[in-house]
Amino acid sequence: MIQALVLGAAAGGGFPQWNSNAPACNRARAGDPAARPRHQASLAVSADGRRWFVINASPDLRQQIAENRALQPQHGLRSTPIAGVLLTGGEVDCVAGLLTLRERQPLRLMATAEVLALLDANPIFEALNRQTVPREAVPLRRWFALRDAEGVGSGLQAMLFPVPGKVPLYMEAAADGTLALDDEDGGTVGVAIQAGGRTLFYIPGCAAMTPTLAAMLQGAALVLFDGTLWRDDEMITAGLGPKTGQRMGHISAEGPAGALRAFAGLGVARKIFVHINNSNPVLLDESPERAAAAAAGWEVAQDGMEIVLA
Repeated sequence: MIQALVLGAAAGGGFPQWNSNAPACNRARAGDPAARPRHQASLAVSADGRRWFVINASPDLRQQIAENRALQPQHGLRSTPIAGVLLTGGEVDCVAGLLTLRERQPLRLMATAEVLALLDANPIFEALNRQTVPREAVPLRRWFALRDAEGVGSGLQAMLFPVPGKVPLYMEAAADGTLALDDEDGGTVGVAIQAGGRTLFYIPGCAAMTPTLAAMLQGAALVLFDGTLWRDDEMITAGLGPKTGQRMGHISAEGPAGALRAFAGLGVARKIFVHINNSNPVLLDESPERAAAAAAGWEVAQDGMEIVLA
């Protein structure tokens, strides 16, 4: 069995974004039930409901723990059900929350060697004492056990696999103009979680559907997938920035190469959009975009959503 808990369903900045005066964000601030607030994207998974692994430590992690009883201390003066953190990339949205976990609490930090190298290069992350928070470089395309700081298994297996994306935003200046990564570089990865013959896919960032990725997802029971933008030019037309979704490393939902069309023939039993930008009208319950997503068989994740694959 796999238990999954959506800690955050929004993209970077959350919903409402702290500096956004857009109508949708103001509706969320005002408590409009059709514009529910969402933290920045993160997922927790468990095989037993006692030991949890957080996928991506978002900047909102402290508040996410406060809002989810399953991740709060259960015994002793200091403890945590969080046995480890697994990272899908080195973006600020994935790693900033690690600094919340600096209280000498044993847990395991897992990521690709490339992502761990980014952390190694920044001494602020040494606040996570390596004696209590061991760092484990995990391979691509190979299953490995999700283990706690002492090396005890959890009953969950994971696999990281590359997807199209780009280098982290703070690394763009050093990328010599080469920002788009293909699905062989490993700069952006998805995660498969497996237990008891059931598999969950979590892919919060993905720039395109490739034949390799489509074959992997064919007939999947559950996929939580990049829902950052509804349209590729959404940020530009809204006057929010000069970048397309592709330029930011994210597939759009709509369009000839969008997620709705890319998933149409894959036979995925349950499809859920995550990592949704505050500009995306699918966040609004009554929007035509929400209706279009639902008609295509998609759900829109919300914070606190609980999922069980038994």
